[in-house]
Order: sequence, then structure tokens, then C-alpha cells
Amino acid sequence: MTGTELEITADLVRDLLREQHPDLAGLSIREVAGGWGNQMWRLGDELAVRMQRMDPTPELQFKERRWLPVLAPRLPLPVPAPVRCGEPSERFPKHWTVMTWVPGEPLDRAAISRGAHAADTLATFLRALHVPAPAEAPIATGRGTHLRDCTDGFDAFFRAVAPADLATDVRVVWDDAVAAGAWQGPPVWVHGDLHPANVVVSDGTLSGIVDFGDLFAGDPAWDLAAAWVLLPAGTAARFFDRYAHADEAAIRRARGLAAMKSLFLMLMGRNGDQGLPGGKPHWGPVGRAALERVLKGD
Repeated sequence: MTGTELEITADLVRDLLREQHPDLAGLSIREVAGGWGNQMWRLGDELAVRMQRMDPTPELQFKERRWLPVLAPRLPLPVPAPVRCGEPSERFPKHWTVMTWVPGEPLDRAAISRGAHAADTLATFLRALHVPAPAEAPIATGRGTHLRDCTDGFDAFFRAVAPADLATDVRVVWDDAVAAGAWQGPPVWVHGDLHPANVVVSDGTLSGIVDFGDLFAGDPAWDLAAAWVLLPAGTAARFFDRYAHADEAAIRRARGLAAMKSLFLMLMGRNGDQGLPGGKPHWGPVGRAALERVLKGD
């Protein structure tokens, strides 16, 4: 635990429920592995408690509370729905939210065996999500801008973990993405953080999408990168055929973003190997496999 991280235990979660939502306090409470900005606790069979931990502000939770009830009814996969709000108190001076539980196993701890089905499922989900967002929708900040504004971040990841045998090809993919035209359509709803820990699988295919804290209105290429980051090798082309709304420039931007996201996963894996805060050792191989899919391009 660092100086900015609060120790969150099952007893604390139960005490907070007793204080603010006593009708839920008798349900079983189990910690959910993973999480960084927020820590998740399973609450009974159908709910979860999302506790603000490392996130410096509660804005990501506020965003989910505001917009998930709007989006969820028209999305073809289960997503978390906020059902109760937890307010800061003397016992815990941060925000927390009770949400519906999305069944399944996180993809960073599981595998997709039904690749064609998963590609179709992801494309259908993103087509439903990527509709024009209202004027009051959250705007993109760090994520969501054109790749030319992300070169510093990419370069940092590249220097840190790009494999020597792949480095030249990775740079070519990135440079091509930076040169691609910008998104010309209206800002659409974008999940913004589709990586293997933020999707769940059941029966060998995608079965749910979680963690909408980075939701914004902008360029859909930020989500289309999932064609390589999430899906098995050889299914990206099927995904884009089923999605059917991505032009050549969007696919180029998405491929570059997939390269950057893959390097990030590898960096988190290396940090985990070194015992650094927030590191996740099992993400290293996941990122390397995704990067190889990006370079094959299919």
C-alpha cells in the first residue's frame, strides 16, 4: 500500500453498507482480483461494490453513474449498471458505487476459443455503441485525440519495452497511423479503454464489457484497436467486415493505437515482474501476443 492508497477490506465494505445501504449489508462480500484506480468487491451473486482507490478524483465513477443507464439499454452485451451511490464519510473519505455484476472471466485471465463468434460479437457491440453522442457527453482528454498528439506517450512505451526483433515494424505501423487522416464524422460514444482486463468471456467468446470510466465522445478508432488487442489472430478482417463503418484511415489509426496499447500492456507486465506498484506480471505475454497480431495486420 502506498501513501495515497487506502486499505480497503471486506469489513470496511460491510461497515459502509451498514451505514448507507443497510438492506445490502447482509450479502456475502468477496474481493475481486485486479483493479488499480478502483477496487472491486463482489456483493452477493448479482452486485459489486466499486471503491475509489488510486483514482485522484471521483469523476470516472460519476461518469459511469451518469451515462451507463443511458447507454446500457441499447447495448447487446451486459455492462455494469449503477444501482446505489456511496458517499464519502469519516470511515472512508472517497466515493463508491454499487453496480450490477457482469458474469464471466476477465480476458487477461482467460482465452477466446471461438474467434469468429467473438469478432462478430465485438463488432456488433461497437456498432451499437458508436452512435453520435449528445453535446453534453464527456469529451476526450488524454485518450481520444489524434495519434499525432500521442507521440510522446508512444515513444516512452517504445523505448521502454519494444522488442528489438519487432521494433522497426512497430515504428512503421505507428508512423503510418500518425499520417492517417483524422476522424471526419460527428463525435461518437467511445468506451476508450478496451483491453483484456476490461472485457469478460464465457464459453470461449466475449460476454460482457466493463469499466466505462474513460467513456468519451470522439474518434471510434480508439475502440477499433480492440480488433488486435482483444481478438485472436486472423479475426481482425472479419471484425472490420462485420463492423462495416471503418474507412481505410480509421483502420490505420486503429492499428497504430493497437500497437501503443500492446506496448502499454507489455510495460505493465514488466513493472509487475519488477514488483512496481500497479504492475501486472501476466500482462506481459498478453501484450506481446497482441503486438504480434498488430504486425500481421489480419
